[in-house]
Amino acid sequence: MIARLSGRLESREPGRIVVETAGVGYEVFIPLGTYYTLPPSGAPVSLVIRQVVREDALLLYGFATVGEKLAFDLLMQVQHVGPKLALAILSTLSPDEMVAAITREDVARLDAVPGVGPKVAERIVRELRDKTAELKLLTPQAARRSEELHGPLADAVSALVNLGYRPVEAKRAVDSVAPNGDGADLPLEEMIRKSLAVLLGER
Repeated sequence: MIARLSGRLESREPGRIVVETAGVGYEVFIPLGTYYTLPPSGAPVSLVIRQVVREDALLLYGFATVGEKLAFDLLMQVQHVGPKLALAILSTLSPDEMVAAITREDVARLDAVPGVGPKVAERIVRELRDKTAELKLLTPQAARRSEELHGPLADAVSALVNLGYRPVEAKRAVDSVAPNGDGADLPLEEMIRKSLAVLLGER
């Protein structure tokens, strides 16, 4: 069972990358949260892997953090939630945001993810609300950051949303470039420029 994959990032696109190691190119499916953290093509990369074996295929799902992988594994325990839908959820909600929604029984937030629907959202809450605590994904600080932004961070996210990006995409991009997590030491224009580079895959 493959648990981690390290090598050269041969190609990258939202939702899918190819990692070359020992002369073999491995196709790996990823959530957007992981995509935004990737280095440029040709650079070294290392991902936590969940290997899924089907009758007709062996598929690899990669994650930048253990938290993303744990959230993926948790979602896979829910009836009618397969790898594709689990990735869609983690491409819209971070692990902390997902756990917060389940803990608060916020069915509407889960239902807002493309492809989920109200019945599956209710099932996710019902089947996972007693299992999220063991993952220890949600911290008070992370919960606060998932709910609100202030100052330069909020301004940068607002600017990106006005350019047509989804709020969750904009927030993740801004979070990835903001020094010290608050953006106080980075001019707003530079923060927006760097965030756009992340969103466009030019890092």
